Amino acid sequence: MTSDDGSPDDWTTPGTFEVAPGVWRVPLPLPDDGLRAVNVYVLRHDDGLVLVDSGWAVAGARAALDAALEELDSTVKDVRRFLVTHMHRDHYTQAVHLRREFGMRVSLGAGERPSLEVTMSPERDPLAEQLDRLRQLGAGELADTLARITRGRVPEEDWELPDDWFRGGDEVRHGDRTLHVVETPGHTRGHVVFHDTGARLLFAGDHVLPTITPSIGFEPVLSANPLGDFLGSLALVRQRPDARLLPAHGPVTPSVHARVDELVAHHGARLDETEVAVARGAQSAYEVASRLRWTRRERELGDLDVFNRMLAVTETAAHLELLVAQGRLTRADADGLRCYASA
Repeated sequence: MTSDDGSPDDWTTPGTFEVAPGVWRVPLPLPDDGLRAVNVYVLRHDDGLVLVDSGWAVAGARAALDAALEELDSTVKDVRRFLVTHMHRDHYTQAVHLRREFGMRVSLGAGERPSLEVTMSPERDPLAEQLDRLRQLGAGELADTLARITRGRVPEEDWELPDDWFRGGDEVRHGDRTLHVVETPGHTRGHVVFHDTGARLLFAGDHVLPTITPSIGFEPVLSANPLGDFLGSLALVRQRPDARLLPAHGPVTPSVHARVDELVAHHGARLDETEVAVARGAQSAYEVASRLRWTRRERELGDLDVFNRMLAVTETAAHLELLVAQGRLTRADADGLRCYASA
């Protein structure tokens, strides 16, 4: 058990890292994922543990969590409640599995309910809604490739409804600590963060990440303007008192506000690049994404793996929809294809 003062490059190192009195960061491994790990935060008090997020329901993550809690002279039986920032499997599914075994309480943002209910449908093909959307966005060949990859997969039993639903303004009390629930739609419709104003900590999930930008526009039930939602959520968090950033992926950093400002600037520049691509003749989201560069290495769309190409196209669509909402572009649907043009 060590203090969380390591370099940003080693944040995925297994262990139990104290980030504040009574709060520990526990990185859990992710299978076949470029992010490599997800941070779960353990809040300890005399009457038990509360965990922010839970990790992916895979054997390696469970073993790492057991080892970390052992360092705190605890076990998963001491966990009273999971506070889950959003429904993605690397945050939610281990909580579902542990609840089946031990019966602890699991809580999730109310805005996640539509996507979670679709995901739980036994008749649903994997990524069905996203593949339909890719075809609408001009990425039919990419959708066909993904369909071949996912065809025949047996639905996993990782999804269940939570015990209760968070709404903005809710408070969670644990010992003398109060966490304020803040609704932050964007990465998903029901994403929430937990703000401990007394200790100046923000448990940010995937809303504010220190080294990467959260994906926008990838979920079964989309809002009409997911990037607009995300920027509005960033503004809401920016209006709150500054705090240490406790992200789901990446190292702990000193200031939420500083990173929010960087994310807003990034998306402002990306909106301009997207508008220029349309002005130069790109019409579909796929065509626009093909003219942009991706990741810090400035890769072309075709250099990304299939899954990240899908994320790139859907995120481009989110930028295009915001440009339409701002009156900078127009949109028209014809023959199952959505096209954009300069206003």
